[in-house]
Amino acid sequence: MSELSMIKGSCLCGAVNISTSSINHHLAACHCNMCRKWGGAALLGVECNDGISFEGEENIQVYQSSQWAERGFCQKCGSNLFYRLKENNHYYVPVGIFDNADNLVFDLEVFIEEKPNYYSFANETKKMTGEELFSMFSSSSEKE
Repeated sequence: MSELSMIKGSCLCGAVNISTSSINHHLAACHCNMCRKWGGAALLGVECNDGISFEGEENIQVYQSSQWAERGFCQKCGSNLFYRLKENNHYYVPVGIFDNADNLVFDLEVFIEEKPNYYSFANETKKMTGEELFSMFSSSSEKE
């Protein structure tokens, strides 16, 4: 893939660099309790399939946040780097990490039942409960 089609970014201190050619241009917000504890607010993330690469991997610390997923962060500056589904190796990356992620569409909010009342987004989005999201994942894995 050409250099122009690569999306690149880094953690706050620059010890970890991320590049991908497989970004989903649909931005989603996750309101689950874990994401809010992890980042202090809803996770605004983009899905990156397994076409993601890291430079400075020795600076990545991984936390097993559940049986099915892990979260990565820079052990030097603490920046959140990714949420990874272990079964299908899909990464969800905080959108703010990327330097050149233009033309994204914010159109989905998940775990809407866990969203606190003190904030809301102005965008018109599809809203899914955690149960609906897990149901979608289980039915798509049954098809594969």
